[in-house]
Amino acid sequence: MSLGDKLLDLRKKAGLSQEDVADQLGVSRQTVSKWETDQTVPELIKVKLLSQLYNVSYDYLISGSNLSGDITSIERIVDEIDWTSAWSKKYPILATYQGIEGIQPYCQQICNFYDHFKNMFNLNDEDTVLILKDMLYQKFKFENKKNKIK
Repeated sequence: MSLGDKLLDLRKKAGLSQEDVADQLGVSRQTVSKWETDQTVPELIKVKLLSQLYNVSYDYLISGSNLSGDITSIERIVDEIDWTSAWSKKYPILATYQGIEGIQPYCQQICNFYDHFKNMFNLNDEDTVLILKDMLYQKFKFENKKNKIK
């Protein structure tokens, strides 16, 4: 039985609607529907909350599902996500910035910097992205703090 089948079965046995489950977990009804039809997989923290909601063990929910096994199955799911599309729902600029006039030279400069940084410190792609992302976040945090003081 898939995770989605288990979630659907448990929700019906609990006498809850998808809306009820969504409200209790802080997600949309459509999200619950996608979980129950195996279109998407809930985050691990949501699986824990679902196990508590339905009074079943966490292991019961993930055993035999595409969440069981080693971490590579979860990594495969994460790797398949279009993160730009996912985050652009919250931050619409991510879906449109490529069309901003004059932005392409900056994209090329950033790509060149990325390659230079990666080679300079002999990093793999993942470490390069994580370090540069963290550096940008630190700059963002500093700017936000500075702007709040003004």
